[in-house]
Amino acid sequence: MYRRIAVLCVALLLGACQTDRVNRDFDAQRDFGAYRSWAWKEPGLQYQPNDPRIKSDLTEQRIRQAVGEQLEQRGLRMAGPGVSADVQLQAWLIVENRQQTVTTNYGGGGYWGNPWGGYWGGPIGTETRNVDYKVSTLQIDMLDGKDGKLVWRGSTEQMVSDSNANPAAREQVLRQTVQKILQQYPPH
Repeated sequence: MYRRIAVLCVALLLGACQTDRVNRDFDAQRDFGAYRSWAWKEPGLQYQPNDPRIKSDLTEQRIRQAVGEQLEQRGLRMAGPGVSADVQLQAWLIVENRQQTVTTNYGGGGYWGNPWGGYWGGPIGTETRNVDYKVSTLQIDMLDGKDGKLVWRGSTEQMVSDSNANPAAREQVLRQTVQKILQQYPPH
């Protein structure tokens, strides 16, 4: 019984680690309305760590496609071959191992004392565990096509889950993630 409660608490705590928070930063001195075209700065997608279990041509294709669709919706067009783009894009997929210490208190379920002045309580136990999990961060950088300086950055992180095992689910998660990151581009 106590183990079930502890597992439930760990699951709830780790669920709280998932975030829809998007971190954005930009150069307020830039005129984002002047940016009309974009291109990938190769390598377009970089992985950290450079691990073959993470690095995938399929993942890169999905991210490139999702970014292209979102930029198109925001009025930026992909520059043609040999044409200098107003902004260059580079994306990062970063996977980190993290650990969280979780303490679960249990017990205290019995009645002690007499009927007139008793209290609920009893022996209390505590269990502390370290929970290991992986977090992936997708970061999208935009660099000025003329001077090469970073003008906009957006990123978000989420806990890695095995539930996205099929290709359609992976594609959907990546589309939603890219949409969240680019949701407030251009900055106002």
